[in-house]
Amino acid sequence: MLGVALGVALTGCGSAAGPDASPKSGGRLVVWDWKSGESTAASYISRAKADFARKHPDVTVEFVAQPFEQYYTLLGAAVQAGKGPDVMLFNGGGQIRDRADSLVPLDGYVGADRQRLAGWAAFTKDARTYAAPVTLQGHPVYYNKALYRKAGLDPERPAGTWAEFLSNCETIASRTGARCFAQGNKEGIGIQFFLSGFGSGILSPQEYDDWVAGKRNWASPNVRKVFALWKEIGDRGLNNDGANSTAMFNDAFAVFNSGKAAHVIGLMSDVGHWKDFAEFIGAGDVGVTKAPVVTAGAAPSLPYDGGIGYAVAKSAKDPKVAAELVRSLTSTDALKAFYGDAGAIAADTTVDVSGAGPAVATIVSETKGGKPALHVALSSKTIDLMGRLSQQLLSGSVTVDQAVDQLAKSDQAG
Repeated sequence: MLGVALGVALTGCGSAAGPDASPKSGGRLVVWDWKSGESTAASYISRAKADFARKHPDVTVEFVAQPFEQYYTLLGAAVQAGKGPDVMLFNGGGQIRDRADSLVPLDGYVGADRQRLAGWAAFTKDARTYAAPVTLQGHPVYYNKALYRKAGLDPERPAGTWAEFLSNCETIASRTGARCFAQGNKEGIGIQFFLSGFGSGILSPQEYDDWVAGKRNWASPNVRKVFALWKEIGDRGLNNDGANSTAMFNDAFAVFNSGKAAHVIGLMSDVGHWKDFAEFIGAGDVGVTKAPVVTAGAAPSLPYDGGIGYAVAKSAKDPKVAAELVRSLTSTDALKAFYGDAGAIAADTTVDVSGAGPAVATIVSETKGGKPALHVALSSKTIDLMGRLSQQLLSGSVTVDQAVDQLAKSDQAG
């Protein structure tokens, strides 16, 4: 995450909060996110605001879209200075859990939404819920069926084992010139996708469950294998050139869309996903598969959690009204728009996705047996360290053992 000076951070706050910001007698609620400025989210935000306005016509809602690359730095500085927003967007996992002390538990406000929405666990800490899920997010392995056909491979039968996967990659490279993986690790994000996308094929089912539960055994040969495989893929030239200088969003996805790589570990929801890829490759040629089996006894599954969700700041003048805005942002009508325009896999289980094509059908069917993503279980501090070490592994400036040892110490330090 980019470091930003406090003065710069506060410039991005706008008029976030202050003594006149109470919504109790008119007033204003300020929302920070990184989505509201995107054209594909316009209808979603509009419908959420309209839903809220029907309940609270005297409250003005102001959305302040922040750049994602600086979002958590800006947010942290604003909150520390007492000028943070009332409502804010979070990724599920470590980013929100690390900041739970500054948030209002929403359990008393969102009970009516529990059955309709999925993905709550990613926004929960110590049995308290701190955000309501907007999307489900996961890391499917996408592949280009057209490249498979061009290479003489059956596009409906992706590899089930690592050996078969490597063989297919060699065939595709020799017959089409395409690399095996589109990879973007400029920000250290690629390793997160790899850990979660391929981890269920590397760790045993018990190791996987223990990892998610916080009982991570960094001395396990299988945990080491995750990072050894990451390095091996780079060493063997299976990634696109310059993976460490390629941004995940959206340069790596552009490599996949252009047909220069046969596979990419992408997202389920709203960017770098099935809808984006279908626009370039064609909906019928976007394949989705689970991780190949690397370790005997592994049980590959779709890794997914609650993706993004809105939370309420403790500093909000009226948490109840702010929580009502969160409920509007997760209303069925709003989430239908987000799915329709952005391709987001909504957390609302009542949204019909049956007409979206084969890739979405596969993704949604796999959620029934899916498990939480591995990287989401880690703290933001360990995630940041893992990103830096992943770059060093690809460049050869650190060994696998050194990387795993540093990660173990960071994770165990809490």
